[in-house]
Amino acid sequence: MLSFLPLLLLNALIPLGSANADYHERLLLRPLPQSAVLASFNFRSNETSTAFEEQNFRYFPRSLGQILQHARTKELHLRFSLGRWDAESWGERPWNGAREGGTGVELWAWIEGQSEEEAFSRWLTLTNALSGLFCASLNFIDATKTIRPVMSFQPEGNHANSSNLHLLHGTLPHEVVCTENLTPFVKLLPCKGKAGISSLLDGHKLFDASWQTMSIDVRPVCAAGGKDCILEMEQTVDMVLDIERSKRPRDNPIPRPLPIEEIACDESKPYNAADSCYPLEDSDGHQAAWNLTEIFGKPLKGACPLTAEEGENAHTVCVNSPPERTIQVNTTGPYLEANLAGDTVRCYKLPTGADFDLVFPSQQMTTGLVLATPPLFAARSINGHGQERGSVQAVIRNPSTSQAVEFVYLESLPWFMKPYLHTLRAHVSSSTENPIKETYYRPAVDRKRGTHLELRMLIPASSTLTLTYDFEKAILRYTEYPPDANRGFDVAPAIIRLITPPSSDGKGTYLRTTSLLLPLPTPDFSMPYNVIILTSTVMALGFGNIFNLLVRRFVGADEVQGTGGLKGMLVAKVARIRGMFGGS
Repeated sequence: MLSFLPLLLLNALIPLGSANADYHERLLLRPLPQSAVLASFNFRSNETSTAFEEQNFRYFPRSLGQILQHARTKELHLRFSLGRWDAESWGERPWNGAREGGTGVELWAWIEGQSEEEAFSRWLTLTNALSGLFCASLNFIDATKTIRPVMSFQPEGNHANSSNLHLLHGTLPHEVVCTENLTPFVKLLPCKGKAGISSLLDGHKLFDASWQTMSIDVRPVCAAGGKDCILEMEQTVDMVLDIERSKRPRDNPIPRPLPIEEIACDESKPYNAADSCYPLEDSDGHQAAWNLTEIFGKPLKGACPLTAEEGENAHTVCVNSPPERTIQVNTTGPYLEANLAGDTVRCYKLPTGADFDLVFPSQQMTTGLVLATPPLFAARSINGHGQERGSVQAVIRNPSTSQAVEFVYLESLPWFMKPYLHTLRAHVSSSTENPIKETYYRPAVDRKRGTHLELRMLIPASSTLTLTYDFEKAILRYTEYPPDANRGFDVAPAIIRLITPPSSDGKGTYLRTTSLLLPLPTPDFSMPYNVIILTSTVMALGFGNIFNLLVRRFVGADEVQGTGGLKGMLVAKVARIRGMFGGS
């Protein structure tokens, strides 16, 4: 059976930065089970350090470069993510999780500063500037959402003087990633979505994916001896598209389900019945037909003229498929096809100025998908009930039968979620030893900073580690609740960084759990409304009466000139009434 190429080998196909200013891009397509496909877009641009300092930008975007210079940021990592990576079905994460972020927006950077206060001031400058650049709420990353990780992140770049660098990390799990973030992301590219693989990026398809993440990484890269340094910027877009859902035309936005008699059901499920069906996965190797234009909604607009045109770097679109898979090319321009990494990856050099499309006809396959097993499986949840206390449980499983895994577990909790450190318990199913080797804990301060917890742990082979701790819920002021207070508050996902086994690319191996939804004691917001209305009414009545007493002049009726006194007024009114009834 022919196994599919692991993602680690696919990552190695991306060209490394050179000492000169250049630009590379590549799209990797990888079929996944249940009629899904993983599309990984990678854009890499380099700029020499001298040109960057002189603001002589060629491929590096000037808008982002000036922000980094003003905020003294030496290395930057920004993530926009939605959805959940299904490790049980899809296997290992792309890029070993190094280009993946938690749900919402995640940002961490190494900033130069003589003190922590100076670095934090520049951090606020950076978040506010990036907020305007990417149309996101990054300006809400304040002191309560900022931590300083100790063991979880390592710099990817080469820093000559690291003594004055400060690592700061912030998350916004409630941020909704949308087209407003994709548009400035694409504008940072040299071809700006007009040509190259970036012309396939469409908000309707990207944000309709089962899982997607956009990342921006800026780091200095130096040759041996610290010379010939460049500033490398890498932009990555990863998405998992459902082929059948993506092929749906735009004039049919609401999918019409097939009749149940036309769906192949898994009758082995205990809940299978005449009115309920669990779709049966194709086990006979049949793969449905699809093409790039169908799943991305538009064709690929040829090659970007600024990409490299020599060697393997010239092959822009790569497909991870066995040799028996039939792939047809539709284009009016010249193109080249090559097999990389054996016969499991086919790459294509795009024509310039002509549309390019890959067509995958329906075909019966004799080889199945073999997915790389992730190094760890992780899940996290909130337990307990009531409005006062609760507990968090994280379950981490090591699928390896021979190798133990050492990792760092990071949690950044909001200040109104106060954990009890003495209740922290870690239990391994196959051992009685304490798996926690090192602990870093920084408690929260109300309305000033959140909780920062880092644990270095070791999990044996074929074991499951269960981590639990209790926490207390704080009561907020009514002005601190969001408009959808009854929905709950989002808690940032936990970050897991593997120490052993080390990654081969030096970027590290990361996992992120799903975010949590924390319900807090919510007051009856109609009561403040009633108090405000009652207070406003009382103030209006009081002010109106006092104003009338101050400005109104009181005089006797007989003092009014021209009326003949009170008797004259009464006679005039009686005469007017008689006139109305005919003078009778």
